[in-house]
Amino acid sequence: MIGNLVQRIQIFLGPTGTRVFIAWFVITGLASLILNSIVNQYDWVKPVQTAISLVFIAGVVVIIIVRLPPYERGRWVAILLPSVIAFVLAVAVIPTWSAVLVGGGLGWIVAGTLLGRSRTPIEYRQAIKHLRKSEYDQAAKVMDGVIRAEPQNAQHYRFRAEVYRLWGKMKPAVRDYQKMAELEPKSPLAYNGLAEVYLQSRDYAAARDAAEKANRLAPDDWVTFYNLGMIEDRMQEAAPAAEHLEKALALKVKDSRHRLLIHLYLARAYVRLGQTGQAEQQLLALKKLQTGLEEWQTILKSEQAVTLRAVIGTDVDVAGELMSGALPLAKLGRST
Repeated sequence: MIGNLVQRIQIFLGPTGTRVFIAWFVITGLASLILNSIVNQYDWVKPVQTAISLVFIAGVVVIIIVRLPPYERGRWVAILLPSVIAFVLAVAVIPTWSAVLVGGGLGWIVAGTLLGRSRTPIEYRQAIKHLRKSEYDQAAKVMDGVIRAEPQNAQHYRFRAEVYRLWGKMKPAVRDYQKMAELEPKSPLAYNGLAEVYLQSRDYAAARDAAEKANRLAPDDWVTFYNLGMIEDRMQEAAPAAEHLEKALALKVKDSRHRLLIHLYLARAYVRLGQTGQAEQQLLALKKLQTGLEEWQTILKSEQAVTLRAVIGTDVDVAGELMSGALPLAKLGRST
């Protein structure tokens, strides 16, 4: 259980975030230990030790917030920042009020967390618990009940579709995404989901059709161009793949994992097109994304990554071989 928890934390933080966390822990821990050896010699030692603890907590908060999705950051900043300020005030400014400030800070965190949880139906949390244990059938049953209660909520179908995808059941996943598209015909998320499910099923023509619909609905979203490019990479249609993947990069993909795959697919497209110079540029960009490679390797070790490994496992391996020099660039066009 502890091993799984550690693995989930590593996946969340990513290789770089994990290294930063460990370094921050070591630095602040050593400083506290050094001060502990002279704790009885100077009056200022204990306050400084407390301050170091607060600095460590503040650093951890920053590391976590940086790794959160953008739509989650605002809520967690609103929860954590006032509490950290209260702790600092209790230690450094008005220690006579420390009990009130620390209690208020902890209470704010608890209240904010509970309010955030109240936005998520309890059934979703139950389904997520089943997913963490790879109990896909139980997770699907929970969502069946949610959908019976609210059959017009498109997001319920999206969630159940994701359960089916993790379970490896593509036909019901397709039906749920189709229902989502019926309820929200202007939702690019529904068509992106369809594209990804069809891609997993190797129905590339249907995947491209869905991806094109998503792209028309969200022409400023890099994901829609990325999906198109990946599908066309599988279809060995190098020219459109290169065009769509270049557009994805132009939209500033911040995620190093997906930039890694984009540069891989672009390199393969340019090799197939005989544009060696362009392919070499993509290889150089690829080699700078060691962190992205490590993140994928960590994620793909998870028990819940079976279907993901089936889709991109080979691509991640190929990227690693290119980085190490085990796979010559000239042979890249032959791999899919």
